[in-house]
Amino acid sequence: MERPSEEKILQALRMCYDPEIPVNIVDLGLIYDLQIRDDNSVYIKMTLTAPGCPVGFFIVEQVKEAVKTMCPSVTRVDVDLVFDPPWTPDRMTDDAKEMLGML
Repeated sequence: MERPSEEKILQALRMCYDPEIPVNIVDLGLIYDLQIRDDNSVYIKMTLTAPGCPVGFFIVEQVKEAVKTMCPSVTRVDVDLVFDPPWTPDRMTDDAKEMLGML
C-alpha cells in the first residue's frame, strides 16, 4: 500500500474551511501537528480560532473526510482538538493575512 505523503495530506487540509472565515485551516494556522504513522494512520493536532466555536465538530469531521478522500491509503484519521496554546492571528500565513486585509 502506498504511504500517504505529508504534502498530499496538507493539500487535503487546504480544502477545509471554517465556514465563517474565507481562508483554509492550514493557512489560518489551525494545524499544530501532523504525523503519519507506520500503519498509514494519520494524527492531526489542531485548534480552532475560538474555543467556543459552534462549528468545531463540523470542521473536525470535514478534516477527517478530506484526508480520507484525497489520500485513500490512509487507514484512519485521528484529530486531537486542543486550545493550548491558544490560536492567535500571528499563526496565519502572509497569504491568509492578505486575503483578510490584514497586510
